[in-house]
Amino acid sequence: MTLSEKVAYIKGLADGMELDESKKEVRLMMAIIDVLEETAISVEDLEEAVESVCDEIDDIEDVVFDDDDECSCCDDDDDDMLEVKCPKCGEVLELEDEDFENGWIKCPACGEKLEFDVCDDDCDCCD
Repeated sequence: MTLSEKVAYIKGLADGMELDESKKEVRLMMAIIDVLEETAISVEDLEEAVESVCDEIDDIEDVVFDDDDECSCCDDDDDDMLEVKCPKCGEVLELEDEDFENGWIKCPACGEKLEFDVCDDDCDCCD
């Protein structure tokens, strides 16, 4: 039962009692019920406004924080080159995606075998 419905119920009870409105106590009680009625309407209006603001904030958060649960660390960008330094000779190698297919390459300068942990599409590296 909403606040307005509760106040309407109280107002109905008071009306059903056929109270003598010439008495001060009855006028006071009826004035209190009227204030309760106005307050209930104001509270429900505020609740609707807050709900609307919350919805707008959620929309803004989605845009600002880009909540599509994807990180950029696993993006496939063919233009990116990865530089790797050979631990044996210090040669800097520029590697592309296809260089990682076997999980290892040989350093062209010294022949050292460089091994890599290859991440596939089902990896958990972005978790």
